[in-house]
Amino acid sequence: MSSVLKKRRKKMRKHKYKKLRQRQKFLRRKS
Repeated sequence: MSSVLKKRRKKMRKHKYKKLRQRQKFLRRKS
């Protein structure tokens, strides 16, 4: 069960990272 949680956590982290990158791109374009 813990392994499944770990996998899910990894996925979430990746998603967060992607969102962060998109935000940075947007900020760069604005300035």
